[in-house]
Amino acid sequence: MTETLDRFNQATRAWVDEAVRRVEADANRSADTHLLPFPLPPATGVDLYLKDESTHPTGSLKHRLARSLFLYGLCNGWICEGTTVVEASSGSTAVSEAYFARMLGLPFVAVMPATTSLEKIALIEAQGGRCHLVDDPGTVYDQSRRIAAETGGHFVDQFTHAERATDWRGNNNIAESIFTQLSLERHPIPEWIVVGAGTGGTSATLGRYVRYRRYPTRLCVVDPENSAFFDGWANGDATRTTGRASRIEGIGRPRVEPSFVGQVIDRMDRIPDAASLAAMRYCSEVLGRTVGGSTGTNLWGALRIVAEMRAAGEHGSVVTLLCDGGERYVDTYYDDRWVAERGMDLAPYAETLRRFAETGVWREPSLPPR
Repeated sequence: MTETLDRFNQATRAWVDEAVRRVEADANRSADTHLLPFPLPPATGVDLYLKDESTHPTGSLKHRLARSLFLYGLCNGWICEGTTVVEASSGSTAVSEAYFARMLGLPFVAVMPATTSLEKIALIEAQGGRCHLVDDPGTVYDQSRRIAAETGGHFVDQFTHAERATDWRGNNNIAESIFTQLSLERHPIPEWIVVGAGTGGTSATLGRYVRYRRYPTRLCVVDPENSAFFDGWANGDATRTTGRASRIEGIGRPRVEPSFVGQVIDRMDRIPDAASLAAMRYCSEVLGRTVGGSTGTNLWGALRIVAEMRAAGEHGSVVTLLCDGGERYVDTYYDDRWVAERGMDLAPYAETLRRFAETGVWREPSLPPR
């Protein structure tokens, strides 16, 4: 019996060793992404950069998270040969996790709201994953646990494990990459980094890294409508919930997730969804390529900070993230009818962006009361 168990353990370790090697090889090929200068009005004294995470093999920022979560599961003994991998995801994380599951020959099930874009569902299925859609977004956690239990699989649980699965001290994480790429720029230490929060893993990594390296960089987290993160952070209430799903896929949550580490955040801004989509379309025009809604949220927050720095006579750099490409949102965020049906008027926000591009002056839209 002892010899049988020993052979089993050796075979399991051999499979895990090979799995870790393959996941690490993917990181060696694709971990770094481009840092794009974003045009600003003349004489601002500020440089803005977009970290282009859409160039990952699965097309989004979530590729980094998925890699870290798989390594975390493998090295903890939770993912082994034949394990069914289950995740609660609104789309991009599941696309990336389906990629790694397929790489390792493992079944993958994504549990997601029924409102997830058809483009993302198709991307998951193209990677060999299966989509389990639920009408109530609040049930994705329980449904994921149920499916994992029924299949003898592993519920990855990105919303709990994201902040601990990534090595925030370095190891070519997104924070280290940003500072390395900025090293030859005129303002190599950014004044601000602006990101959204979905799991909270990226903001936790960035906030911890700048403290560990003793940089003066400040972290701003931008939050869309219907999300609990802003109110939870502002009131110090980790139990805050909204009961509503974010319309900006990839960021914003109806509850404050366990991976959200508010103590490393210097500032939070709540961004109207119409502002996010107006900035998304503006970014696409400037870059000559489409970007997703969460990139618009990031850009609106970053441009607001750039304008504040300009008004105060401050110089420096600001970095934010280009999270994914706009091809996933052709039938939603780029569809004028879809936007109008949800009561969003982009025009006032587009005017703010146009005026800022021409004059460098930022004026928040004056909107009628709802």
